[in-house]
Amino acid sequence: MPRASWPVHLFAVLLYAAVAVAFSWPLTRQLSSALPGPITGDTGVYVWNLWLFRHELVELGSQPFFTWSILSLTTPVDLSLHNYTVFADLLALPLLPWLGVVATFNIIRLGMRVLTAYAVFLLVRRLIGRSAEAWLAGLLFAWSPVLVTRGMAHSSLVMAAPLPVFLLAFLRLLNTRQKRWAVAVGVTTAWAALSDPYYAVYCVLLAGCLIGARLVSFTPRSEADLIGRRSVFVGYLQSPMLAVLDFGILTTAAVATAIAVTGGGQFTMLGITIGARSLYTPVLVLTMLTVVRLFFVVWPRIHLHMARPSLQDAGLGAIAAASCAIPLTPLLFALARRLGEQESFRERVWWRSSPPGVDLLSLVIPNPNHPLAASSWQDWLTRQSGAYVENVASLTFVALFVLVLACLRFAFRPPRIWIATTLVFGALALGPFVTVSGLNTYVPGPWAVLRYVPFIGNARTPARFSIVLMLGVAILFALALAHIGSHARVRRRLVLAMVGAALLFELLPAPRVLYSATVPEIYDVIANDPRDVVVLELPVGIRDGRMSLGDFNAEAQFYQTFHHKRLVGGYLSRVPGYKIKRHRRWVMLRALMALSEGREIPSPRAAILRARGTSFVERLKIGYVVIESSRASPALREFAIEAFGLQKIGASGTRELYRPRGSEMLSAEISVQ
Repeated sequence: MPRASWPVHLFAVLLYAAVAVAFSWPLTRQLSSALPGPITGDTGVYVWNLWLFRHELVELGSQPFFTWSILSLTTPVDLSLHNYTVFADLLALPLLPWLGVVATFNIIRLGMRVLTAYAVFLLVRRLIGRSAEAWLAGLLFAWSPVLVTRGMAHSSLVMAAPLPVFLLAFLRLLNTRQKRWAVAVGVTTAWAALSDPYYAVYCVLLAGCLIGARLVSFTPRSEADLIGRRSVFVGYLQSPMLAVLDFGILTTAAVATAIAVTGGGQFTMLGITIGARSLYTPVLVLTMLTVVRLFFVVWPRIHLHMARPSLQDAGLGAIAAASCAIPLTPLLFALARRLGEQESFRERVWWRSSPPGVDLLSLVIPNPNHPLAASSWQDWLTRQSGAYVENVASLTFVALFVLVLACLRFAFRPPRIWIATTLVFGALALGPFVTVSGLNTYVPGPWAVLRYVPFIGNARTPARFSIVLMLGVAILFALALAHIGSHARVRRRLVLAMVGAALLFELLPAPRVLYSATVPEIYDVIANDPRDVVVLELPVGIRDGRMSLGDFNAEAQFYQTFHHKRLVGGYLSRVPGYKIKRHRRWVMLRALMALSEGREIPSPRAAILRARGTSFVERLKIGYVVIESSRASPALREFAIEAFGLQKIGASGTRELYRPRGSEMLSAEISVQ
């Protein structure tokens, strides 16, 4: 960067850091004892990621994408489809021995928020050449309700810096065709994949939007071309297809109305019985016909600005692909191992029951994280599918006001490339079917088709497309603000001050709820035991983002970062199917998971399993059993104590620590109360 500009960049980063401290308060004074999310959920797993990566790479000297630390009954589990947050894990390597896992997690999380804001600052400053407007764009995106809310549960989504950096690199590649920018595009895509897998998908889609906006453009026809088509009868004479389309629209609308009123039914046509009980198919057909009909009404001129692909283009693409693949080599190796187990990388996508997107109304709801936000807004968002975290999508009133004002009062015309990109991701965020105020309209969006495309469909939660939608809004906001400031009669500094103050007020997320990161004292006993033993936490189970067997809680993995012993169960973003099958072969584990779910075991079978308890303990080298009394049923507790011959060592709150029969401890006299 030029010498004259580095103070601007430093000042921008320091201001973002000040906002990060203020907006996360009081977390910054409890860095080692509190977390922004409960350890029982995804936050506990994200903290565990930092510890596990260093544990495998540094302490054990092994490939960090495989581990024995959880699901330890069979072969090591691969983490290729787990949301491993490798970029954060790498940053944590030097910090963990110095700060501890909780403080390291909090500092990295705050740093990622600042880095994300600064990345947007770099992109927008490159686009408009103004620092103040670019700084406000970074503020808007990094602390938008969309990112702040997603970060409450999914800390990986806070690491959104690769998205604006990718846009910056890809635009430079399109403009210069230089190899260094092809390398930058590839490396940034890898960075996105190692931050959150969804972001790699978003980079590919962003590239498609930027290329599409350059290759295809639409211009309206002249008045003379359209005047004949605006007359219905003249239009029918010119194109009988219009009459067919209108007849199809009216017929399909009548069918949809009849189904909505009567609930549908069956009818026979040409000897074929047809069932029509839902609106999905009729509304799909109606939407397609309407889109085609609108095209005939507008009848735009389509311009293709397409040059013949050259060897240079192919070479740049190969350079970008190689630059992306090289940093991802360990991950790709783990994926190849999973493929060797005949494991599918995708889950089956259903037409009607796949995850929905955000509600259209949620885009214009005031910031629900604000201290003045009505509880009714939060309650409504919580009741939607995916709950509160996945449904917040507020675009902020300040950004929308600036855009509308610039367009209506100052004749601002947004660049086509950013309008197209923002609208595309906005449509994707609405999910496969558009929902308005909780009502499923059955109108399909582009995600209804794209979710079936390989690789793209792995971003299975369409509501998160609202993150890129918000990035587009932030860019348009900065462009509009710069346009207003360039108007001869406007005092730019006054406008920036007013908009900045309003934006800071609107984005304020308060009060921030913090969660304790205190480790119960019983884990001191486990941590001080030098033996290589396994810990069985009850209730026990196998859990991921799609299913749950038994009842496993992520806090067990959080506590593992303290005691460092292997666990029987586990929680990953995506547990391999072969791993689940191999664990279910253990009869004792199946019984423990059934009891953890509240089910019962027939008495004769329970007696046989109790007799096998000692061999189960010896074979797995179980050194300790921790029973969470508030979650474990009396039947589970009684069965475990009898089958494993458990002897109570101590307790901390609702957690009881036991050792199995015959398990020797460093000191049998240790007791925790």
